Amino acid sequence: MNLELDFGYFIEIFPALLKLIPFTLFLAVISMFFSVIGGLILALITRSNIPVLKQLATIYISFFRAIPTLVQLFLIYYGLPQIFPGLTGMTAVTAAILGLSLKQSAFLAEIFRAALNSVDKGQVEACLSVGMTKTQALRRVVLPQATRNAIPASSNVFIGLIKETSLAFTLGIVELFAQGKILAASSLKFFETYLALALLYWVMIILVTLIQQVVEKRMEKPYIS
Repeated sequence: MNLELDFGYFIEIFPALLKLIPFTLFLAVISMFFSVIGGLILALITRSNIPVLKQLATIYISFFRAIPTLVQLFLIYYGLPQIFPGLTGMTAVTAAILGLSLKQSAFLAEIFRAALNSVDKGQVEACLSVGMTKTQALRRVVLPQATRNAIPASSNVFIGLIKETSLAFTLGIVELFAQGKILAASSLKFFETYLALALLYWVMIILVTLIQQVVEKRMEKPYIS
């Protein structure tokens, strides 16, 4: 069995892969931004007793949590323009961000809902008893505590987003994984190329985890004293 590895090539391809990391992180960060907004809105709706809206939010969460990401990307990029001709000019990057945002907002909605529910209702009642409105109680008391509780699970969603950006290549987008596929196909050195990719994704996830830990420690400070 031939187990020869080309370490020279393994080191050589890193510069070509590294230059795609900013774009990969751009896709993940922008998608996360819209996911957080959508997830928070959905969480607030599902906690409310607004007829129809609550049911629609529940259906949305159920649908986008169930459908594979690849199916959602294809449905948005190839399917929607068939129904809405005005979307034929939608770029692949826009479709990728939209697809990833819609999916992850459904997961974040459940995370945020659980985080909001974790805050004792007695605190809201105490806020109302001293003259605060429900909106003020939500903004000043509930959301800060819920945010702290939601950080670990939300970080996992962001980690998942970084990995799911690799599916954007199916829409013709050249991000980190797509660049790796191009290099592997041209050199036929598949193990070296995909090992380099794996290491780069690993490093990105380690950095995100470290940032999460720093944020958690900073948010714990007001509750320690």
